[in-house]
Amino acid sequence: MRRALISVWDKRDIVEFAMGIQSLGYEIIASGGTASLLKSKGMKVKEIGEFTGFPEILDGRVKTLHPMVYGGILALREKESHMDQLKIAGIEPIDMVVVNLYPFEEIVKREDSSFDDALENIDIGGPTLIRAAAKNFSGVIVIVDPEDYGSVLDELRRSGDLPYEMRFKLARKAFQLTARYDGAISNYFGSIEKGGKRQHFPETFTVQFKKVQDLRYGENPHQKGSFYRDIYPPASSIATAEQLHGKELSYTNILDLDAALELVKEFDEVCAVIIKHTNPCGAAISTTSLKNAYIKARECDPVSAYGGIVGFNREVDEETASEVISTFIEAIIAPGFTEKALDILRSKKNLRILKAGPLVKELPSVPEMRKVSGGILIQERDMADTEKWQVVTKKSPTEEEKKALLFAWKICKHVKSNAIVYSYADRIIGVGAGQMSRIDSARFAMEKARFPLKGSVMASDAFFPFRDVVDLAASAGVSAIIQPGGSIRDEEVIRAADEHGIAMVFTGMRHFKH
Repeated sequence: MRRALISVWDKRDIVEFAMGIQSLGYEIIASGGTASLLKSKGMKVKEIGEFTGFPEILDGRVKTLHPMVYGGILALREKESHMDQLKIAGIEPIDMVVVNLYPFEEIVKREDSSFDDALENIDIGGPTLIRAAAKNFSGVIVIVDPEDYGSVLDELRRSGDLPYEMRFKLARKAFQLTARYDGAISNYFGSIEKGGKRQHFPETFTVQFKKVQDLRYGENPHQKGSFYRDIYPPASSIATAEQLHGKELSYTNILDLDAALELVKEFDEVCAVIIKHTNPCGAAISTTSLKNAYIKARECDPVSAYGGIVGFNREVDEETASEVISTFIEAIIAPGFTEKALDILRSKKNLRILKAGPLVKELPSVPEMRKVSGGILIQERDMADTEKWQVVTKKSPTEEEKKALLFAWKICKHVKSNAIVYSYADRIIGVGAGQMSRIDSARFAMEKARFPLKGSVMASDAFFPFRDVVDLAASAGVSAIIQPGGSIRDEEVIRAADEHGIAMVFTGMRHFKH
């Protein structure tokens, strides 16, 4: 007789699975609530205390930790001495372990959870059972995910057993689960300070990612690359987007698509952006149509738009799709596409089309990580409020200038430092990104502008160390400026703005993006 030990917190589909394996001749051994549930459905179940001859104690804290259990799991079936020892000890082999764990990760995410709640949801027996079964996967089937019940049951019905490859994959998933679970506990304990207060970042940081795909190469053809996503990715992200058409995504495609998607999430208005090397070379909003927003975005810098990455925050329609394919574009990402739009876009064989689903902004608490040689940098996402401004000049911005300043400020946050953006209220007209000095960024953005700068506004991701950028902006006819403030020469900069009749707003925050 084959035996299955079942002890699950997540009881999704467990009754159907247990009935299925019992019909195939498995004896069911179960603990606590799992045993009660299966018995209530009329199943014959041997409780764990009955199997071991030792009752559950300490409110269920000790139930599976027993030689009868671990001997039955860990014995090597092909090793005669192991099987002889089981017979002498009166231990029966256990051929399947079906276990999932207390919801520690979910509990500690809750704002109202206490340290005692966390302690009580640290599973001890579960991970031990899983690791024991996974170590001996050639003799013991280990199942930790209800999603695997169907395929396991189908294979058992078909052939009576699982092939080695399937057993190995189940064991691999089991070890991935226990590693993540222990990592979550380690992160939580590492974040607890004296008095029980939690700090933002733990003393040690453990994280797990799941491979999405291997890439043809990394940033350059001589570099190997792969793409991984968070175990719990955000609802709308490049990691969860569905590719509907086109060539395989490249390393740089993924970076640019991420930049495009995160930028369009900034706007409630209909928005289109064009990204080149993770910087926006075009961005616009529209009150009329998505097509109109795209045309305005492309007009900002049509040269750079060639071969760019396009992002939208609305479903792409037929008219917008026709406009997109009039220029060579590498990839496009949007919440969705109409069928007619997809037909049009698919006429371009290599155009990568990605559906992101409904757009949801990530929480500031979701950390950003960046690898450096020998370490990793972790920070909260830059989701700071952009509307707490201070007018520091004699002239205040008009309502139209306020709209333009807010638009430019949102764009500037997504431009690599040093960042300067010239814009109208509905579109950017010049971007200076990644220059070593702020005045160079301002000059470069001015040179790129294809529309009159007179009456435009300027946004800067960080303060002005000198008045030179203000003087340059004034020479181009800029009417208002938004910047963080905080320079030792702020008074000099404000005085320059007043001399030129420019309205200037301090935000009190900067938006460095290195």
